[in-house]
Amino acid sequence: MSRQDKITEALRKEISTIIHDELKDPRLGFVTVTRAEVTQDLRYAKIFFSVLGKGQDYKKTKEALDSALGFIRRLIAQRIRLRFVPEITFYEDRSAEYSIEIQEVLDQIKELNESRPSSKAGVEVEKRKEVRDEPKKSSRRYKKK
Repeated sequence: MSRQDKITEALRKEISTIIHDELKDPRLGFVTVTRAEVTQDLRYAKIFFSVLGKGQDYKKTKEALDSALGFIRRLIAQRIRLRFVPEITFYEDRSAEYSIEIQEVLDQIKELNESRPSSKAGVEVEKRKEVRDEPKKSSRRYKKK
């Protein structure tokens, strides 16, 4: 594990702890820090968060996190020994919501396929049999004498 990876993981853990234990903003919802990305020079960090709720909850949480940015950076400087504390920016991570939507669509497709009669399956089997019964065409090319 490289130094950059270690610092990325330490930042993610510390920011998560700070948000849950130190921040007392009423705009904060149920926030989860999903991942962090740090540049190679360790000067900038992107922190991705997820919120349990609707789009309006994301907006309020983002505002609360942006307003507490200086406080979070100060606590990180005290807890993690770095020469420079990275500039932090917060980004919404809606991948969990997206995966739930995809799963719901797949479940709907599965229900539709189960409710349909299986007449198409018989037709496909017959087509495969017809293809097998046809004589094979040789792909070899013979040299002319």
